Amino acid sequence: MKYLPRLGAVTLLLVLTLPAQTLLAQTLDQAEALWKARRFKEANEVFLALVAKEPKNPDYKVRLGRMAMEHTEPDYAQELFAQALEIKKDHAGALVGLALLASENFEARAGDLAKKALEIDPKLLEAQELLARIALEDNDNPKATEQAKKALAIDPNSVQGKAVLATIDLLADKKDTSWDPHTARGYETIGHFFVMNRRYEEGIQYLRKAIELDPQLYSARSKLGINLMRLGQNEEAYQQLELCFKNEFQDAATRNSLKLMDTYKNFVTFTTPTTILKLDKKEAELLRPYFQSEMDRAMATYEKKYKLKLEKPVQVEVYPNHEDFAVRTLGLPGLGALGVTFGYSVAMDSPSGRKPGSFHWASTLWHEMSHVYTLTATGHRVPRWFTEGLAVHEETAISPDWGDRLNPDVIGAIKNKKLLPIAELDRGFVHPTAPAQVIVSYFQAGRICDYIDEKWSWDTLLAMLHDFGAGVDTVSVVRKELKIEPAEFDELFLAYVEADTKNAVDHFDEWKKGLKSLVEKSTAKDWDAVIKEGTAIRDMYPDYVEEHSVYEALAAAYLAKGDKPAAIAELSRYEKIGGRDPESLKLLSKTLEEAGRTAEAADALNRLNFIYPMDAAAHRSLGGLWLVQGNVKGAIREFAAVLARNPQDPAQAHFDLARAYRADKQDEQAKEELLAALETAPGFRPAQKLLLELSTTADRK
Repeated sequence: MKYLPRLGAVTLLLVLTLPAQTLLAQTLDQAEALWKARRFKEANEVFLALVAKEPKNPDYKVRLGRMAMEHTEPDYAQELFAQALEIKKDHAGALVGLALLASENFEARAGDLAKKALEIDPKLLEAQELLARIALEDNDNPKATEQAKKALAIDPNSVQGKAVLATIDLLADKKDTSWDPHTARGYETIGHFFVMNRRYEEGIQYLRKAIELDPQLYSARSKLGINLMRLGQNEEAYQQLELCFKNEFQDAATRNSLKLMDTYKNFVTFTTPTTILKLDKKEAELLRPYFQSEMDRAMATYEKKYKLKLEKPVQVEVYPNHEDFAVRTLGLPGLGALGVTFGYSVAMDSPSGRKPGSFHWASTLWHEMSHVYTLTATGHRVPRWFTEGLAVHEETAISPDWGDRLNPDVIGAIKNKKLLPIAELDRGFVHPTAPAQVIVSYFQAGRICDYIDEKWSWDTLLAMLHDFGAGVDTVSVVRKELKIEPAEFDELFLAYVEADTKNAVDHFDEWKKGLKSLVEKSTAKDWDAVIKEGTAIRDMYPDYVEEHSVYEALAAAYLAKGDKPAAIAELSRYEKIGGRDPESLKLLSKTLEEAGRTAEAADALNRLNFIYPMDAAAHRSLGGLWLVQGNVKGAIREFAAVLARNPQDPAQAHFDLARAYRADKQDEQAKEELLAALETAPGFRPAQKLLLELSTTADRK
């Protein structure tokens, strides 16, 4: 059975037509026994009959919902819990069910729902256990300990209470713990927390212990398969996930992971002594030079910065389908991720997987490669906020225009005093109160690392990293390395951020009104008004380079009025602050080239390579500029990229590449490209002429 049937009109009709004696014979105990025996189809039939017989009994709906949860039908379960609460608004079991569902997605409301259930029934063990789990997910060990002991006070044999307390000991590298749950579900929970803390290999060990004790605990088996896949152990991963699927455990993570592994045949792998690069065959030829270059450059940089030489190659997987990449992050906190790191393995979106201009792939790659070093340096013991903060810091450390700009969500958080204390910052990543809080937390963590680097030093950040590797908590690390209390640090940091963002925060409302008017004037092509209003608001919020940016509106107005120098000035500001729209960057390059500023024109197009390297016309233009400037190696790469995009005029593309090879004195390669050009277009005169010149030169030698 793939899905549990809903209690729709047809199902209800079928149930109501069952013989009366059959309905009377069915009981909740019978349904529960069938469920426990994993006879889901039969259990489902009994539950549906009970619900049909007593539609106003919320208990039946709640228990059917719990079975639906276990049988990987979360939407159906949520529907049933909601129906139960309509019947009885204070049904503790329904609230716990909703809390458990919310916790699966790391929703902040999970804790509130669990607390509400406990208010109704203070002895409700599952609700108390969930509060302990949530606290530990936030890396709040004291609170997790307190909540877990409350669970044990309700039931001394609380599996989840023991598992939480055992996890605290084990994450602190205690070899033995008096709280060892010695149960399959307990080890599944411990495995969950090790995975959450990016200690994947240890997490796998606990998941193995779980299924050794209960081979039919398919939720743990699925997690095992997914984490084996994350570490590249695909053969066993597929076996574990397929076993789950065949035994009717078919949740989204299991199904999608199996589908993802079926697509691996579409990938090609490139290896060097230090790297493994996996690219989709359709774009491998184009992307390989750019990704390989940045991988090598990042590793050379980080090896010096982190004073760490990696022991094995780093693997980077690049997915042109964002949904395929998303499968790699299933079960981990954080929303809208562009990349994810599993130790020595990185998975990320391809630049083709996102809207052109919305994704700076090189910035993402450097971000994730930073995680490889910080996780390795600490044995995966670094807290989430610090490894993310360092990674965000690294994005702009390599280039000021990389990384994300100050955005409206962050401005709102600063204005409304919503930044979290440093000791609680992990909560913003794991249990955000809204999707925007994740974005704000990334910003805050990155700026904290910027601030420490500026006020203390990079060596201080390294010392903090090593402290975390030794198992020291955030509060203690702040006291040790910064020599102040966390609360004092929060005050100093807030003052630093507020001073740095004061202009944008103070003028934000005025800027919003002005931008709305500016868009209207731009649509009406009232260029004088655009220039007047645009110059008035541009510097109120200079970081804004998204859709309808003031820079682009002003550039369009100046070009319409024939003022190219002013247009170049605006587009240059846009570029330097981090603007990413391909058409705007190409326009900047074109106007710079027309003005005779060819080096700057080439720089604008090269910047586009880090954002959206899928534009063949941009590659050809850059290749031409670099060839004239004598950057023949760069020209070869760009003209090769044109060919990799299956150009409409392949003869011209081969000819361009031949010219670059000739300039680099690679005459044999040039001849090959000329012959390829003539094979495509036998009468192509420029290729004929250059081939004759090369042949004559060879004869003279």
